[in-house]
This record gives sequence, C-alpha cells and structure tokens, in this order.
Amino acid sequence: MAGAFSGFGFLVLIVALVLALKSFGVNQEYQRGVVFRLGRLAATKGPGWFWLIPLIDRVVKVDLRVVTFALDTQETVTRDGVAVRVNAVLWYRAVDPARVITSVVNWQAAVVQAAETGMRDAIGQSDLDQMLKDRAAINARLLDLLAQTCRQWGVTVDAVEIKDLDIPEQMQRAIAREAEAIREKRARIIKAEGEREASETLAQAARTIGEVPGALELRRLQTLSEIGVEHNSTIVAMFPTELLEAAQKLAGK
Repeated sequence: MAGAFSGFGFLVLIVALVLALKSFGVNQEYQRGVVFRLGRLAATKGPGWFWLIPLIDRVVKVDLRVVTFALDTQETVTRDGVAVRVNAVLWYRAVDPARVITSVVNWQAAVVQAAETGMRDAIGQSDLDQMLKDRAAINARLLDLLAQTCRQWGVTVDAVEIKDLDIPEQMQRAIAREAEAIREKRARIIKAEGEREASETLAQAARTIGEVPGALELRRLQTLSEIGVEHNSTIVAMFPTELLEAAQKLAGK
C-alpha cells in the first residue's frame, strides 16, 4: 500500500513538473507571444520570459522581423495595351501581433496575394512609357495600395520595388527606333545651333571690319602669314585697295 502511494506521488510530481515547465515561456527580442485564455484574447507577451496558466492559456508567437519576398512574375497589360511581364520584391513586417493572429489566416500568404494583385492593378493604370521612365512612381502607387490593404491586418509594408520588366521583342525594336530618332533629332538641333552661332559671329566680325578700314588689311596680312607656314606654297598677293586709291588720286593731281 505504501508502495502504491509512493508511486502515485511520484506520478503527481512528474505531472506537476511538466505543468510547471509549460507554464513558462520565452520570447526572443524579435518575437511576441499572443496569449489566448480559454479561447479569448488575453494579452501580448514578450520579449523575455512570461508565465502561462497551465491547460488554460495558449500562446501563438509572431515574428516581428522584416520579411523579404520575391513575387512571382506576373503577366498583365498596361493602360495603352502593351503586354508585359513583371516581377517585384516586397519587404513587410508585423506591427500588431494580436491583430495579425486574430484578423487573418496565414497573414504572410495574404500579404503576398495582396501584393501580386496590387502589382497588376498598378501596372494596368500606367502607360508603358511611364513604366520605362518613371518606375519610382509605379512603386509608390503600389506601396500605397498595399499599405491600405495590409494596415487592417496589423502589417506594414516597408517597400516594394519592381525588379524586372519584360516587353515583347517587336516593342523593344520600336523603342530602339524611337530612341535613335530622338538622338538624330538632338544632333541636328545641336548642329543647327552651332551654325547659327557661327553665322552670328561672322556677321559681327564683318560689321567690325567694315567700320574700321585698316582691319581688313590686318586680316589679309594675317591670312598671308598663316598660308606662308607651308614652304611649298606660292602666294599671289594683290595691292591693297587703299594704296590703289591713293595712287589714283596722285595721278589725277
């Protein structure tokens, strides 16, 4: 009889030890524990150790660290009717553990599904040129859509970035032709502006030479000196018109 009581006491001791061990929990610095007491939300515990009522309390742990997820490639159509293939990278984290557990089943999968749907909507509201030239605006629009959806789940989206954008090959050739035409147009404009500036400079030089009689002779002498650099060149120079006019006047007298 004494042996039976001793065996029962040992069993009670084991059960009490197990319940005591289960009554304590430990959360890491990046974890929070959502405690349910008899099925009802009781409190949020952590970080560090916390105490539970055995067989009455149940805890669900939530990781608060930022989750990085690469969204699958989505095939959609832009506002101007161009079929594109895009993928993106999403950064999100839980900020309200109690709401994360009580408002949605499998909150991480829900965020990913919302991001894929929002990406298709954001691209459908944008033109191809805008996606190629101003991708930051698309990212901002997508982030705004996700923030509105995920906020009710206790989740915040830190960033979302469109990573790759694939367009049809024929559209790539059209964009290349357009870029080439723009570069050619720019080159012609620059050349025309250079010719205009050169003509204005020449006109100003001609006016200056016309106002100063000796300037033309100085320009002629400068030209002769530049030509004379070549030793094999033959120079035929005319008398200055001023000398000819002076000679005519002397002859007339």
